[in-house]
Amino acid sequence: MRSNVVLWWVLTVFFLITTGVYVGWNLISENHVEWVGAVALLFVAFMGAMIALYLHRTYKAQGGELPEDILTADIDDGDPELGEFSPWSWWPLVLAGSAAIFLIGMAVGQFLLPIGLAIFVVAIVGWVYEYYRGHFAR
Repeated sequence: MRSNVVLWWVLTVFFLITTGVYVGWNLISENHVEWVGAVALLFVAFMGAMIALYLHRTYKAQGGELPEDILTADIDDGDPELGEFSPWSWWPLVLAGSAAIFLIGMAVGQFLLPIGLAIFVVAIVGWVYEYYRGHFAR
């Protein structure tokens, strides 16, 4: 993470230098400053500084190096347990389909709204209770 902090500070300095060159070039060639580009480049530098500061504070708060930053770390060291997921479940597809029908109903015709809402309720109930019955019941 330390290398990311250094990278963002380098980008901040680069965009500050680029802003100065841009303003100087405009003053030399057109005798006035083109404010849209100058302000945009300056804000990009500010955003880079903001990200660098955030990463620096996060690095200091975590109390050490992350496993991803240690060269001798294993892949499993940075792989936390995220929970239990059902790779065989079809309910997320039904849920996405119900959202699509509902949004098409908002755009095309109001008659599709209750159909999409009904499929949504069935999909949510099916997804929540899929472990309570059938082959994978607990």
